Amino acid sequence: MAPVIRKVSERDSVQLASMIRTVFVEHNAPKSGTVYSDPTTDDLFALFKRESAILWVAELNGRIAGCCGIYPTEGLPTGCAELVKFYLPKETRGLGIGRTLMEKSIQSAKAMGYFSIYIESLPEFSKAVGIYEKQGFKMLQNPLGNSGHTGCNIWMYKEL
Repeated sequence: MAPVIRKVSERDSVQLASMIRTVFVEHNAPKSGTVYSDPTTDDLFALFKRESAILWVAELNGRIAGCCGIYPTEGLPTGCAELVKFYLPKETRGLGIGRTLMEKSIQSAKAMGYFSIYIESLPEFSKAVGIYEKQGFKMLQNPLGNSGHTGCNIWMYKEL
C-alpha cells in the first residue's frame, strides 16, 4: 500500500514529536541544542501554521511514516528557506517515503517563491546527509540563519 502524503494536522503533533525523539535516541544523536530539546517539536502543527511554511506527513496503514517540511528560519538570506523535520521511523526507511517527502518539500519551496534551501544536520544522521548530497545539496563551512539548534554541525545549501 502506498503512503498518503498530506499536510500536518493538529492530531499529528504528539505522534510526530515521539517519532522524532525516537530517531534521535536510535542514532545516539545529541539532545541538547537540537530539535530533540526544542519546545516547538511538541506542537509542529502550530509551528507550521505560518505563511511560507509547510510540513508534509507520510501516513502508512494509519500510522505516521515520516515527515519533512520547509520553514522560513529567521536570519536566512532573502529567498532562502530551511528544509526541516526530515525524519522517518526505522520501519519505514528504504521504502522511498523519505525521497517522496523531500521532493514534495522542495517542490513546495519553489511554489512558495524560494530560490534556495538550507539544511542543518548531525554526523549521526550520515545516511540523511548522503540523501541531501544526491538531491544536489552542497556542504557549507558555517551555519546560516538563527535556528537555535547550536548542536548541529553539518550545514548544506542548494539553489533551486
